[in-house]
Amino acid sequence: MASEFVIAGLGTELPRHRISQSDSAALAGSLSSATSEQQRKLAALYRSTGVQTRGSVLLESRIDGPAVPQSFYPPQRSPEDRGPSTAERMQRYEDEARVMAFEACRSALSASGCDPLRITHLVTVSCSGFSAPGVDIELMNRLALSANVMRTHVGFMGCHGAINGLRVAQAHAAADPGAVVLLCAVELCSLHQQYGWHSERLVANALFSDGAAAVVGHSRTANAETRPRLIATGAGIVPDTTDLMSWRIGDHGFEMTLSPRVPDAIRRSLRPWLSAWLESHGLTIDSVGSWAIHPGGPRILTAVAEAAGFDEAHLRVSRSVLAECGNMSSPTILFILDRLWREQAPGPCVVLAFGPGLAIEAALFA
Repeated sequence: MASEFVIAGLGTELPRHRISQSDSAALAGSLSSATSEQQRKLAALYRSTGVQTRGSVLLESRIDGPAVPQSFYPPQRSPEDRGPSTAERMQRYEDEARVMAFEACRSALSASGCDPLRITHLVTVSCSGFSAPGVDIELMNRLALSANVMRTHVGFMGCHGAINGLRVAQAHAAADPGAVVLLCAVELCSLHQQYGWHSERLVANALFSDGAAAVVGHSRTANAETRPRLIATGAGIVPDTTDLMSWRIGDHGFEMTLSPRVPDAIRRSLRPWLSAWLESHGLTIDSVGSWAIHPGGPRILTAVAEAAGFDEAHLRVSRSVLAECGNMSSPTILFILDRLWREQAPGPCVVLAFGPGLAIEAALFA
C-alpha cells in the first residue's frame, strides 16, 4: 500500500471575468450561424447543463448588456469558417495559462506555510494546451523555486488529470520522505470553442470553462494528523466504450466529442469496479463519508449516484461548483475538495472522475 500523502495547502484561481449561460448561448449562436430555431435549441441545451456562470480568460471586461466583450472569436463568416487556428489558440494558452497557474500555486503555498525553496518536485497537469518551455518552467521562475526542482507533466488525460497528478505526487513523496511536492492543474477550455453545428461538440461548448488549482503536499509526519491525507488511487477502463468520449487536436483547436450514452455506461459499470476497489482498502460504499464527483455534466452526476447507490445530497458540492464555475476539466476536482474540506465534510472521501477510454479514476482521502 502506498504511503499517505498529506495535503498541506490548496489554492484555486478563476479568470477575472465571467459569463452567464444565456450570454454563452448567444455567443455560440453567432459562431454557428444558427437559425432562429437552432438558437432556441442552443438556449435549451445551455440551460440543461446545470451551469449558471463560467469564467474565461478571453473575456475582456465585465459583461454589460447583450454584447459579449471578447474579440478572440469573430462571428462565423461562412459555413466553412472554423474560427482561430490551433496555433493562435496555443499562443493565447501560452500567454494566459502561466498567469492562472501562478496565482493558484501562490495561494496553495500561502495556505501551506511552505517556503517555495522547500519544493523538491513540481507536477503540472493540463489537457488544453502545450508549449515548451511551458507552465512548469514559468512557475519555477515566478515562484522562485530551486533550479533543481524535478518536474513531471501529466498531459492530455482530460477531466481526471488531477487524480493522475496526485498519484505522481504521492509516488514522489513515497520514494523520498523529504520530498515536498507542488501540483498544479490549469485548463483554458474556452480556447477550444468550436464553430459550426456538431451535436456532441455543442455539448462540450456548453459545459467547459477555465480555471486552475494547486496543492502542496508531502509524506505523513507526526504533526499532520488534522490535514487531509491521500490514502490511495485507483483506475479502470470500461470495456467497449472507446467511442463515447474523445479529445483530439484539430486545425482549429482541440475537438471534444461527448456521447449521450456516457451516463448509461457509468450506470452499468461503475458499481462493480467501485465496490471491488473500496473493498481492497477495507471499505464499502456505505462507509464513505463524502463524495467528490467530477461534474462532467448533470446527467453524469446523477448516473454516478444511481450506480453507486448513495444519496443525491452527496452531489451538492459537485453541482454547486458546476453551476458557479462550469466544467474546468482537471482542476475541477480540486475545487470540489477545497469546498468539502472547508465544510469539514466527513471522511473518508472518495473522488471520482471520468475521461476518454472510457476511463474511471478514483482517489481515497482520509
